Amino acid sequence: MRTEDLIKALDADARSKAMPLGRAWWLAVGVAAVVAAAVFFMTIGPRPDFMAATHTMRFLSKFVFTVALGVSAFALIQALSIPGASSRHAKLWMLAAPVLVVIAVVLELFVVPEAEWGRRLVGTNWYICLTFIPLIGIGPLAVFVAALRYGAPTRPVLAGTVAGLLAGGLSATLYAAHCFDDSPLFVATWYTIAVLILAGLGALGGRFFARW
Repeated sequence: MRTEDLIKALDADARSKAMPLGRAWWLAVGVAAVVAAAVFFMTIGPRPDFMAATHTMRFLSKFVFTVALGVSAFALIQALSIPGASSRHAKLWMLAAPVLVVIAVVLELFVVPEAEWGRRLVGTNWYICLTFIPLIGIGPLAVFVAALRYGAPTRPVLAGTVAGLLAGGLSATLYAAHCFDDSPLFVATWYTIAVLILAGLGALGGRFFARW
C-alpha cells in the first residue's frame, strides 16, 4: 500500500469513529479542565488577594500568555490528529504566545530599573512554579494523549509535544491565579521551563502511546 493510500485509510478511520474527532477533542478539553481544576483547588488554590490583583496589568498579562498558548496548541493538536490535514496556519499561530511574552518582557525592561531585573526574574516562588505547573498539567496531558489515540496522528512525537504544550497552557493558566510573581521576566523564564517539562513528557507519551 502506498503512503498516500495509507494516510487516506487512516483519515477515513479517524472520521468514522462513533464520536466525531472534533467533538472528542472538546470533550477531552472539558475533562482535562475539570481534572486540572480539581488538583489546583485541592493543593494551592488562588492567591488571597486574587480579586485585587485582577486590577493590575502585570497580573492580567500572565493570562494573556497562557491562554494564547492553550488556544493555539488546541488548534494545532486537532490538525495533527487528522492524517493529511494541513497544520501550517495552526503552526503559525503557535508563535502568538512567545511573541506576546517577548513584547511584555521588553516593556518591563523599559519601565523597571536595571537593578531590579534580576530580582524580578528570579522572583520568590520559582520552585513552586516548576513544581505545580507540571503537577497540575500531568492529568490533562494523559487525557490529551488518550485523545490522540482516538485520532490517527502521523507524527506522534510532534503531536505529543503539542499535547504537552496544551496541558501546559491549561495548567499555567490555573497556576497564574495563585502565583505572586507577576513580572513578565518571571513568566518568560519559569513558566516557560515548566511548560517545556510537560512538552517533553508529551513527546515521550506521543512516542510510546500515540503511534499507529
